Amino acid sequence: MSAKRRNRASRKGRIAAIFTAMLLLPAVAGCATSPATGETFFTGGLTPEQEEKLGAEQHPKMVEQFGGAYDDKAVQDYVQSIGNLLAKTSEQPNLDWTFTVLDSPIVNAFALPGGYVYITRGLMALADNEAQVAGVLGHEIGHVTARHSAQRYGGSVLATAASIAAGIFLGGDAAQAAGALSQVALSGYSRSQEFEADQLGVRYVARAGYGPDAMAGFLEKMQAESRLQATLRGDPDAADRFSLLQTHPRTAERVREAIVAANVKTVANPMVARDIYLRKIDGLLYGYSADEGFVRGRQFMHPELRFAFEVPEGFRLFNASTQVVAMGPEDSVIVFDQAGKDASNDPLRYLTEQWARNSQLQEVERIDINGMPAATGRTTARTKKGSRDLRAVAISYGGGKMYRFLFVTPPELTDRLGEELRRTTYSFRKLSAQEASEVKPHRLRIHTVKAGETQESLAERMPYPDYRLLRFRVLNGLSESDRLQPGEQVKLVQ
Repeated sequence: MSAKRRNRASRKGRIAAIFTAMLLLPAVAGCATSPATGETFFTGGLTPEQEEKLGAEQHPKMVEQFGGAYDDKAVQDYVQSIGNLLAKTSEQPNLDWTFTVLDSPIVNAFALPGGYVYITRGLMALADNEAQVAGVLGHEIGHVTARHSAQRYGGSVLATAASIAAGIFLGGDAAQAAGALSQVALSGYSRSQEFEADQLGVRYVARAGYGPDAMAGFLEKMQAESRLQATLRGDPDAADRFSLLQTHPRTAERVREAIVAANVKTVANPMVARDIYLRKIDGLLYGYSADEGFVRGRQFMHPELRFAFEVPEGFRLFNASTQVVAMGPEDSVIVFDQAGKDASNDPLRYLTEQWARNSQLQEVERIDINGMPAATGRTTARTKKGSRDLRAVAISYGGGKMYRFLFVTPPELTDRLGEELRRTTYSFRKLSAQEASEVKPHRLRIHTVKAGETQESLAERMPYPDYRLLRFRVLNGLSESDRLQPGEQVKLVQ
């Protein structure tokens, strides 16, 4: 090593020593104790008042990001009342707690610092009773009272500092690597934090008069729902593989361990409130709302954007926030979405100069799709699963909207599927005002079982082309051996 390099290394060492000493100062001043756990941890200087301010600032953004608040005051008030009951038993009863039902079909729940707790209407549809929802809310309240967000913030401060120190010691490349590792390490809550939130949640639900076992029961339902969704996507093992890769998995068994660790008194005659809960969710919106469009068998319909199209037999449609995907035989795929606002109004120009400008398109041509100007072309691409044939279609809907189809097929299937995919292209059409008004969302309905009705007979009422019985069982938490009794109440999607 040259003298210049040795001097530079020595200088870096002195700077690093000074920087390390500086890190110790906020570490002393930036510690706090959780009111719920008694644990002392580094917060990076984030005070409870700052946490509340941060939560208040992020709350409207979070609501907007997840599709807005569910537009049903009775449902919102109901969940707020359950949350208030639990929060009053916590170590922060005077915090201005806000409980919000989000207008999302995804089963999810989370919390922001400052007392902002969220659950989705998808979660409410899956839950069987009030006690299960209380268990979810109690867990999220636990994250707030344990100040897990402050702990994560403190961790991010130290991780950022470590990244800077790595830059001093090792240079810019190492600093970037340290920064990337920090992001991975700080994604989500840790296992210990999840377990801690479970223990606190058990404490709160028990104090409020609910049975803590409901938390474990609902996690089992969530796991069944994950397996169902994986089955619908044609990969029944995907749910279990995914759960093993989570940084902080919560299983029913871990919740039961938390119940034991929480050491709460046995709740005599615990509240379940199934009848009340079912009355509250009767009519709940189920699945996607009108502004996201609906899957109806092999057809996708969007009443607000006023269009519809149909995919071939053997393809399964999935709706997402930014695109619609249809999975077909042997990894063939159809992807439909809307082009960005900067898209040219001319479909051929958009196809060749914007969307596929870096591809070597062949057989490029203008076409007409039910009175709408369009353009198409084909190319090939290498993927992880080998070579694939791609056909792109751009459709000028009017009003500055450009819609796109991308058909992806294995080469050996391209010719066989060609005519069916062509029919999908030409099935794209505008919906009339009358047609759009007739497309209604699915809703959850509570049905009282009558004599002679079975799982199989009721499942046939579900508006799905397949897996009706499995969907019915997961929705209602039933096993194959369960027998329905007259007078029993079950959930149906209609």
